[in-house]
Amino acid sequence: MNDQTTATLAQLLEPRLSDAALDFWQKSQREVAAGVERSRFSALISMASRHAKRVPLRLTEAELAACESAKPGWRAQNWNLLELLRVALICAREDVGEASFAEDFESLFVYADEGETCALYRALALLPAAERFVWRAGEGCRSNMLSVFSAIALDNPYPVKHFDDTGWNQLVIKTLFLELPLHRIIGLDERRSAELTRIALDLADERESAGRTIAHDLWLCLDSSHAERSLALAERLWPDADSVTRSAIVLGLARAEQHTQVQRLAETESDIDVAHAIDAALGGKFDQAQFARLVTDKSESET
Repeated sequence: MNDQTTATLAQLLEPRLSDAALDFWQKSQREVAAGVERSRFSALISMASRHAKRVPLRLTEAELAACESAKPGWRAQNWNLLELLRVALICAREDVGEASFAEDFESLFVYADEGETCALYRALALLPAAERFVWRAGEGCRSNMLSVFSAIALDNPYPVKHFDDTGWNQLVIKTLFLELPLHRIIGLDERRSAELTRIALDLADERESAGRTIAHDLWLCLDSSHAERSLALAERLWPDADSVTRSAIVLGLARAEQHTQVQRLAETESDIDVAHAIDAALGGKFDQAQFARLVTDKSESET
């Protein structure tokens, strides 16, 4: 196991534990590192719920940077303390790169409850030879439990690195269908494609025909392919769209390389929020981070 990763897990975990929980963690860590039977390993993962609660971690900027340094793309800001404890126990095993671990790890899913399952999926990206678990990650994406799907789809660097194009596109579209925040899918900027653009536009057409709302996150899926369809969709939606959706359309058009159309909108737009989105788009800022700011700015303005 990557020493920096295990050290970072401990640094995040230990200051947040009570004295009794810290004692459980330290004893269990030593036991797991020394080698435990499968049944005992499973029991320790389950017993963690007695010592940590599902409370937000509220990581500092320094802690977030430590995660990124230990494992690029590792974002634990939406984990809870119980998940962190369980992931730390999993990563404490000395045989994480061996077949014995893979077998024991897979067995944990058989009787895992919802919370345990989420922790197992969050652990995937931190494991060595993580490509061994592509099938398992795919099972998480097929889950009907929103929390389980979110654990693999959002803030998780595993899919972008290990999913093939079909699996990747399915994950993105399911996230969109479930109305989860697409900007939290790590690597979406880099893995846009003509096929993903087509699927997203097809979904938009279906929802429009059914008189249903089209999520503003859909515009994150676009690349420069199918430009005429992207522009036509924007023109149909624009007149009745609210400021957040119009801002998203602007950023989406920039992602689709429709810069001339964005410049035209700049000449007539009076809404200050949309005008800011236009300025960002024309300045080359139309990535996932910009979409995240769009949502954050809107939620802040409503509080």
